[in-house]
Amino acid sequence: MALNRKRNAVMSEINITPFTDVVLVLLIIFMITTPMLMQPSIKVNLPKTQISDSEDASNIEVLISKNGYVYVEGKQIHNSNVESVMRNMVSSHTSKTVVIKGDKEVQYDYIIQFMDKAKKAGAIKFALAVDNNN
Repeated sequence: MALNRKRNAVMSEINITPFTDVVLVLLIIFMITTPMLMQPSIKVNLPKTQISDSEDASNIEVLISKNGYVYVEGKQIHNSNVESVMRNMVSSHTSKTVVIKGDKEVQYDYIIQFMDKAKKAGAIKFALAVDNNN
């Protein structure tokens, strides 16, 4: 009789092994996908050079794609909004350098147009970024 009661007894413990397996799989997925999300989504092929200068974290970074699309601090802006966006960026610190990272296939006219609008907005210092990897 005692053996029969043990077989029919309800198990009161929770088995957390399947839960732990799921959590570990999710952790691995997040560890793999997070570095991919941290990479810049805008691909700009910079011209190459042998000499390099250090980048300052306080600079305003501007990307100009080969199609002429302008990205300020990673956000795409329309050509009609360049002047107002740049005015907001340089209004607090007029000494900030505007670093232009133009694709090596971009038309020179796009860069000049951007610089003209940025100068009207109050930007004083400009720098052109290059890729120093051989």
